[in-house]
Parts: sequence; C-alpha cells; structure tokens
Amino acid sequence: MHCIACRALLCVSLGKRANFNLGTVRVRSTKCLSDLQVKSSYKVNEKSPLTSRRKVCQRVLEHFDAQYAEELGSLWMSVRSVLLNPDCWQHGVMLNRFTDLGDLRMRLQELGYTSLLPQSDQERPSAHTLPPPVSAGSLECVVQERPSTHTLSGGSLECVVHERPSTHTLPPRVSSGSLECVVQRAPVRLPAPRHERGRLKPYFLLNAASLLPVLALAVTEGDRVMDMCSAPGGKALAILQTTRPGLLHCNEVDKHRCDWLSKTLESYVPAPLMETLQLTNQDGRDFGHTHQGMYDKVLVDAPCSNDRSWLFTSSVQQGELWLKERQKLPKLQAQLLCSALAAVRPGGAVVYSTCTLSRAENHAVVEAALATCPGVEPEDLQEELANQLSEHFSFAPPLWPPGLLVVPERLGHTWGPMYLSRLRRRT
Repeated sequence: MHCIACRALLCVSLGKRANFNLGTVRVRSTKCLSDLQVKSSYKVNEKSPLTSRRKVCQRVLEHFDAQYAEELGSLWMSVRSVLLNPDCWQHGVMLNRFTDLGDLRMRLQELGYTSLLPQSDQERPSAHTLPPPVSAGSLECVVQERPSTHTLSGGSLECVVHERPSTHTLPPRVSSGSLECVVQRAPVRLPAPRHERGRLKPYFLLNAASLLPVLALAVTEGDRVMDMCSAPGGKALAILQTTRPGLLHCNEVDKHRCDWLSKTLESYVPAPLMETLQLTNQDGRDFGHTHQGMYDKVLVDAPCSNDRSWLFTSSVQQGELWLKERQKLPKLQAQLLCSALAAVRPGGAVVYSTCTLSRAENHAVVEAALATCPGVEPEDLQEELANQLSEHFSFAPPLWPPGLLVVPERLGHTWGPMYLSRLRRRT
C-alpha cells in the first residue's frame, strides 16, 4: 500500500539532496506502522497494489510444498507464509560512501531505519571518503566469442566488514567498517534512486541476507578478488564499500546482464576506482583453467532456482519450463564451484551462495565439490556469522557440510532465502 504519512515525511525531510524520486515510500503491511513511529492524521489505503499484481504459480507452489516440507519439516509452513506474502518483505538500504549523502543518515533514522551491524564513529566514513588517488580508468568488457551454454540469474546484494579470525582466538565482533547498511523491521521500501548526470547514486536497495556472502568472503585491502557470477552487481558494490581490493574481477556470462552490471558499477563507483575493476563476459566454468591460482578470494553467487521470483511466475508454461531447468542446475553449480576452487590460490577462500532453499542446489553442491576437489576444507560460519547476526536473521538448523541457510520465517525476519558456504583451499 502507499503510506501517505511516510510519503509526506519523506518529501519534507529528504528532498532532492537524497536523490530520491519523491513519488512514494511503500509500506507493505499496516502492521508495520507502529514500527515506523510516524504520527499523522493521514488515512492509509488498505488495498495493496502489489498483491493484486502478483499471481502465484500453483504448479511451482505444489513442487515447493512437496520438496521443502520434506527438507525443512515444520519450518516450511512459516517460510511458505512469508514467501507467499510479498507485502511483508523487508528491504535493506546500502549507503554509498563515495558520494555526498548530506543528512540522509539522519532522515533514514527518522523513518525508523537502524544499522544492520554495529559501527563506531571512528569506522564511519566522511561524506567524501575516497580511496587513494589513482589514474582514471574505464571498465573493460571482454565478450566471449563462442555462444554461452547457460544463463546466469544472479543474486542480490550485501553489506558489512569482517576481520579474518585467528585460529587461536574467538571470532571477532562483526563490524560494518566503512560499509553501511540500514534496515527496517517493517516492510518499507524506498524508491530506487534516480540517475543524475555527474552524481553517483546515494544508496542501493537489497535483501540484507545477500550481504552475508560478502561478510563470509572477508576481503581485505589489496586482495585479488573474483565475483564469478556478478550481475546485477550488488555484492561487487558491497566489496568496494568495505575495502579497496587490489583487483575486483566482475564476470557475467549473459551479455544483457553484463551490460546491466556495467551500468550499475558506473552509477555507484567513482572514476579513480575504475582501474581496480575488470569486467568480463565469459563462462565461469573456464576460469579454473585460464586463471588457475590467480585469486585470493572468489565469490560464486551461482545461478539458482530463486524461490521468491519463481513462485510468481507469469504462466503455468513458464513455471513448468523452470522446473525442468531446475534439475540441471546442480551440475552447473558444481562445475562453477570447482572452477572457482581451481582459480583461487592455496590458502585462499571461495564462498558459494544461492538464493534458494533447495538442498540439491546448496549442501549437495558443496558436498560434490569436496568429493571432487582435493585439498579443500569447509569452514564453519555458525559462530563467526550466524550467532552474531541472529537478531536480524533466522537460520535453518545446521547440516553437513557446514553452511548457513537464512530463511524468511516471521515478520521482522523476512530476509532470505540465502545459502552460503565458505571453502578453504589448503593445497
């Protein structure tokens, strides 16, 4: 529904300085109004335009019911309720440290937003915090000549800094560092920022669970990093918000999505950082041979079943087609993961992630890679991430191999689905 009270507050308090399209701030449920703490005599429209636009594909829902009731047990019914009600979904806001945010932080706080992770005043960047100056460059796009054999459906985005844990100490406190992401317990969605010539966009909207793979990757300054399935670009942006890598190689196999990725990066990243980026349009399965041992960290946000969008497929025929394609995904995912493990150096880490609940596309893929790739060990993220972020995220019971599965299962905890697992190449 359109919350007129929120719209009025946003128009008055944010204005053009926040680079907003001042049309609407959407509140997806009347239950969230108390969370917003906005007092107004305006009436709220009880009819939600969003629900009326979306129609559930019964064939996909039946398939999910059969599979996830078995895999998740009683948890599936609460997850199912959230997935079928887009009006209750939350939306995170990742702030762009490379542009002048004005008083945007304060205005978001007035709307009820809070930091996803603790951040001290010393960690918070100034309005114009930029990396050390380098010569201006441009994104390089390398297009593969042979046709691609698959299309990637990238995931969402992320936001926080994590220090590398010592093997002799407890995991450090999760810290957002220079990366800022704010969240609302209510299902509020800000309008997407408009493009303004000569000005970088001030924020990026995302499912906050998509930040967890970036946290698990634990990129440090100077690391050579590959984002193997990078479009639409949220996770790449989160890496750059966190630190300055020595190289960030963003790859996307689909040409259309690669163009989308390029535009996203150009909308948020300042010219001095362009020299750090490399953008390619190649099959991720090839990098294990062509770039063997070249990277410190590799992120594989793999093409997957994307449970949120598949439930609202436009037609039964499309739903049937996707379900058939779903059977082929685990093989492709395992090939991408093995390629990443070959492309990372000994001692380096690979994070594998998806936005599906499917065990076949999550734990089973990691298990297959461990059986295929020698010298690789999984790392437990339970204490490092899950225990410290349980205030915001709900996690499914742990399985083997170690991995985290964020499940949307109640109001205020509607983030996900998001699966992630970190593998360390020892030799």
